[in-house]
Amino acid sequence: MNESLLVNDSSASPVAGEALQWMEADSPELNSSLEFSTAPLDFPINPWDIMLCMSGTVIACENAIVVAIIFYTPTLRTPMFVLIGSLATADLLAGMGLILNFVFQYVISSETISLITVGFLVASFTASISSLLAITVDRYFSLYNALTYFSEKTLQYVHLMLLGTWGVSLLLGLLPVLGWNCLDEPASCSIVRPLTRSNVTLLATSFFAIFVLMLTLYFKICKIVCRHAHQIALQQHFFATSHYIATKKGVSTLAIILGTFGASWLPFAIYCLVGERDYPSVYTYATLLPATYNSMINPIIYAYRNAEIQRSIYMLLCGCFQANGAYRSRSPSEV
Repeated sequence: MNESLLVNDSSASPVAGEALQWMEADSPELNSSLEFSTAPLDFPINPWDIMLCMSGTVIACENAIVVAIIFYTPTLRTPMFVLIGSLATADLLAGMGLILNFVFQYVISSETISLITVGFLVASFTASISSLLAITVDRYFSLYNALTYFSEKTLQYVHLMLLGTWGVSLLLGLLPVLGWNCLDEPASCSIVRPLTRSNVTLLATSFFAIFVLMLTLYFKICKIVCRHAHQIALQQHFFATSHYIATKKGVSTLAIILGTFGASWLPFAIYCLVGERDYPSVYTYATLLPATYNSMINPIIYAYRNAEIQRSIYMLLCGCFQANGAYRSRSPSEV
């Protein structure tokens, strides 16, 4: 059940059959869907799996620092940092899942562990993408309702968003474990075994819905930022310079956020819809690996560029650090 899915043609000639067997022996990943399942170590380690494991290691280390800083810093309890902590936790779990998948794939042969691993990865990456959407919603409301944003109701609203985010992610991750898999029906497998084609179609469609919603919200955020910059520039009587700088900074920041997210996940999401289980697995690896880079870049965009988190890191690395003068906290709308 854990073997690669290969294309078999009984009508092929003996010579062609021998050639196919020789190709399968040298390239076990050829014409097979990507497997998160485990198998005995009877062939060289796939370089793609090594790169996924390395990506998972970097992701886990980066986000573990962010989670630790937010958890141990009492001042980082505002809605913005709660959401950043959720994102870092999801990415941390995703990185750990990539590492565990590598270990289980080449050490332990078990269909049960295979299903648990793929479910864990689905839940983690879903929580990561959903947390990005929650951060976008939070930034929009921080600008749209700036006067009432810093209130107890906002924190309650954030907690409800996180509850829905992690609840849906956990549900999607449990589906393969609870029976929505292709172990009993190999013909229904997708490009990512043991997920069925209908399963990955659901995940890809959900991603496109989230991506369109994020585009819409960031477009509205961009309009609000430009309007605010224009009003401030008129009040300060130097429209040309200040308005241009503020607008350019806001637009470039939003372009980085959406560009990184889209470039990372769009290729894999599209391939989930158009790919077939008997396509060469190199296509799946080549689109999945960049998707994992999004979890590697997230802490840089959302955490390490934040002034308060930078200050906490400085205090952690050198305890003698003291802020010179008053310290201004960044608003939630800032990246």
